Amino acid sequence: MKNILLVFLGGGLGSSLRYLISKYLNQLENSIALGTFTVNILGSLLIGIIMGFALKNDTPSSTLTLLVATGFCGGFTTFSAFALENYQLLKTGDVTNFIVYTLGSVALGIVAVFIGIWLVKS
Repeated sequence: MKNILLVFLGGGLGSSLRYLISKYLNQLENSIALGTFTVNILGSLLIGIIMGFALKNDTPSSTLTLLVATGFCGGFTTFSAFALENYQLLKTGDVTNFIVYTLGSVALGIVAVFIGIWLVKS
């Protein structure tokens, strides 16, 4: 029951923060959904930092992992919104921004995980 509560708490906090960031950034004049892009990259960096701490200490804390990695990052980042926004770009024929948004999100997300781990390990 404790594990479920940790994921629930982290997920609620992550989802709430995602909503606030997306609400603000997605209203700016951009062709891509800057809010979703931002939370996905920040979430990737955060999960990299968490995993970096776990690797550095060679003892991953299940409490921290459940609360922050599974809960907070799971609620904070959003693949479903990313997929919908890409669909909307394609539906409107905005192929260039579709490519930039998709490749940028995936590439920078992976790089952010590496940076997070590197920051902690170095």
